Amino acid sequence: MSPSTVVLGLRANWRQFSLLVVVNAFVGAMVGLERTVTPLVAEQGFGVASKAAALSFLVSFGLVKALANLAAGRLADRVGRKPVLVAGWLAGLPVPFLLILAPNWSWVVFANILLGVNQGLSWSTTVIMKIDLVGPRRRGLAMGLNECAGYLAVSLVALLTGYLAATYGLRPFPFYPGVAFALAGLLLSAFFVRETRFHAQLEARANPGRPAASEPAGPRPSFAQVLLATSWNERTLFAASQAGLVNNLNDGMIWGLLPLHLAGAGLSLENIGLIAAAYPAVWGSAQLATGALSDLVGRKRMVVAGMWLQALAIALFVVGRGFGLWLGGAVLLGLGTAMVYPTLLAVISDVANPAWRASAVGVYRLWRDAGYAVGALTSGLLADAFSVPVAFGAVAGLTWLSGLVAARVMKETLPSGSPSTILPPHWVAGPK
Repeated sequence: MSPSTVVLGLRANWRQFSLLVVVNAFVGAMVGLERTVTPLVAEQGFGVASKAAALSFLVSFGLVKALANLAAGRLADRVGRKPVLVAGWLAGLPVPFLLILAPNWSWVVFANILLGVNQGLSWSTTVIMKIDLVGPRRRGLAMGLNECAGYLAVSLVALLTGYLAATYGLRPFPFYPGVAFALAGLLLSAFFVRETRFHAQLEARANPGRPAASEPAGPRPSFAQVLLATSWNERTLFAASQAGLVNNLNDGMIWGLLPLHLAGAGLSLENIGLIAAAYPAVWGSAQLATGALSDLVGRKRMVVAGMWLQALAIALFVVGRGFGLWLGGAVLLGLGTAMVYPTLLAVISDVANPAWRASAVGVYRLWRDAGYAVGALTSGLLADAFSVPVAFGAVAGLTWLSGLVAARVMKETLPSGSPSTILPPHWVAGPK
């Protein structure tokens, strides 16, 4: 695609947008392989008794994915989006084979290092490419569609692997579908997805609220400045980054400890699979509404309410008893996460100039997905030192506190296209 043929907008780019939705569904399916089965494989398959050791696969996954997010954003700005997407799928291709053939737990940990690279590069890039295609007006809806596809796939595959594990055992059958997911994602990305960097360049030139990167407007922000601004200096971006980190911190705990908690309570593999699938199913499907809703009612209230609803849902796993209440907690947790996930990405996109937006998205996703490692490590240590309910209670309190930080610190970023009220003037123009 040449710069002269580029047009912004969801309707004008619906074919490529739809293809990227499908690609991201395969990205989510790769994670879904592990949502139900892997914690049980650690305990029952390899005899890993320590909760912290059992969650080591999540620590490796989270750390590598966080760093891959950071690299994806910077590389997408420098070399283009499509090469990064294809590289992510090349890293993910060996994952199902390693999980199927693993003779010991270290193979599973290594597989999750590669899965972290796959998720960081591929998911980040599909996010960036969809933002590029739709332009400034429908970002919330675009992020809702992207995250909906990814997490519905997580849910469906978590349900599928629970059924396969109950029918055929924990290994190798639950991981066989991953071979098809990885091949399909790689082939679609390599042969059918088109580069979208020209769309970001067009938006940078055309949006009067954000002058073109070629216009002289003072010194450009370096990558180090973007990193510091997104992480700390710019308070709205900081509020979004800390909320993203805590959101995935509690998701890491749910991923790693919930199957063990439910198995210890005597639930069957089928029921564990249903609860493990309900959470991302609600998370994924509700984002169709919550992403678009944030375009109408604003970002801040969605973020604050979503974090507090997550805290309430996690508390239900501590005080509730029985399949019905735990399923209700999973539904509420999915709804709270759906309110937050696409909205935080929209906040970053509202504030960042298109010329350095991919880098800002990468920094935000660095902090967000570092939450997997922090959550797995913290909750595993708390569960070993005290109990699983104590770990759940501590994370519920931290999630509530994160919502309070967002309520006090975050500025409303709608209407989009008005970053001059938040960023220094030369940052509004973007890097030269």
